[in-house]
Amino acid sequence: MSSNKATSRTRVRLIGAVASVAIASAVGLSAIGTGTVPVLADPVKLDKPVQAPSFADVVEVVSPAVVSVRVRGETAETGTVSSPFFDMPGMENLPDGHPLKRFFDQFREDRRSERPGPRLRQRPVAQGSGFFISEDGYLVTNNHVVQGGSEYVVVMDDGTEIDAELVGTDARTDLAVLKVKENGRKFTYVDFADDGAVRVGDWVVAVGNPFGLGGTVTAGIVSARGREIGAGPYDDFIQIDAAVNRGNSGGPAFNLSGEVVGVNTAIFSPSGGNVGIAFAIPASLANSVVQELIRDGTVERGWLGVQIQDVTDEIAESLGLDEAKGALIVDAKKDEPAGTAGIRPGDVVVAVDGKSIASPRELARSIAEYDPGQTVEVTVWRDGEATNLDVELGEMPSTDQLAAAPDSSEPSVTSTDFGLSVTPSEDGEGLVVTDVEPGSAAEDVGVAPGDIIRSVNSQPVSSVEDLKAAVEAASNAGRGAVLVQVERENSNRFMALPIG
Repeated sequence: MSSNKATSRTRVRLIGAVASVAIASAVGLSAIGTGTVPVLADPVKLDKPVQAPSFADVVEVVSPAVVSVRVRGETAETGTVSSPFFDMPGMENLPDGHPLKRFFDQFREDRRSERPGPRLRQRPVAQGSGFFISEDGYLVTNNHVVQGGSEYVVVMDDGTEIDAELVGTDARTDLAVLKVKENGRKFTYVDFADDGAVRVGDWVVAVGNPFGLGGTVTAGIVSARGREIGAGPYDDFIQIDAAVNRGNSGGPAFNLSGEVVGVNTAIFSPSGGNVGIAFAIPASLANSVVQELIRDGTVERGWLGVQIQDVTDEIAESLGLDEAKGALIVDAKKDEPAGTAGIRPGDVVVAVDGKSIASPRELARSIAEYDPGQTVEVTVWRDGEATNLDVELGEMPSTDQLAAAPDSSEPSVTSTDFGLSVTPSEDGEGLVVTDVEPGSAAEDVGVAPGDIIRSVNSQPVSSVEDLKAAVEAASNAGRGAVLVQVERENSNRFMALPIG
């Protein structure tokens, strides 16, 4: 018995010894193979999880200042205001037999039978958004929200409805100001931000009245600045990706301090719904227009009376400009402020009162900031040097005037070295393009039959000899292109035509 126990103890010792040898061998092999025992790095992680931003504090503060704006129009027969129910979007387009359509038709007939007099001709009820900018009840919205209206109702965030009156509108920037008809009440209001400090990537919170649903909040970031969307000469929109839909028009986009960085005014939407691209009028522009509307009821802007276009690299090279900056004068009528002061087609405006001008849009905004009757110093690039001209600004007309193009005939046709066939114009001022050779330099820059070449390098041309002389002068000056003023369909444009 004792012999068996001893044998068992011996076996246990042997097994333990073998295991120890195996472990030691494994460690030894690892050490021999790598030189050191491998140490695994800790996994990458954040010590503190990222907290998603909350906009609740901003929304709580600014919401009382944001309102819905309802606009009603007068009917032709009675001068009364249409009922909002009658104009609920989509009700009139329901298919025949739909239970809601039957209910809608029956309700409308019942309401009409209750009212004596002529049947009402209904007009749509517009709905948008707005926000208070003063304690005594001035508020901002879009011009397209109030356009065509005769009565305006402001709906507060608590549902209270207050009548308002129209103070003024500015169609060019799509802004309007209303004033509520409730004296003595103090309203919660917000202020405009310094949009110069707004950066791409900053958070914005849009508050408004999409689809007439009432106060709704969406959030996003500033996607871009200085967007031009073809809305007018003062396009300078802030692009945001917060969900903005119909009914958000006129509502504010806030920064995280609760200041208005922009007034929501347009969306890019192929389908009619939000696709995450919205445009807001910058706070600085909105503030200046709004203050003038409150003061005068309208906005007066300075007026040069010119047609302008961008300066391309080719045009800059043809004029001897170091950079493709400024606003190229396409047309300047003699009876307009610029023409009276001596500005002429082919000039490039490079500064106004010493402030550099980088683009036509910047020139339009700069001149618009001056009052009519003010005199400004306009610096133009002409004949290879800068020239200063004093211009007394006029008042911007309600509609831009277009130049009338004279009729042209086609007598003798002469070919040129640029792949062009031209003939003198009927009025003796310019050359009519009768043909453009395919693949020529003229075709590449966009010259087309029917165009009238009015000038080359700011020198009037009435013959092929004039054209060739201007080209030779540019070539002798070491330039690789000439600047050609082309008139087409009652408008002028400059093109840089390569030499050789």
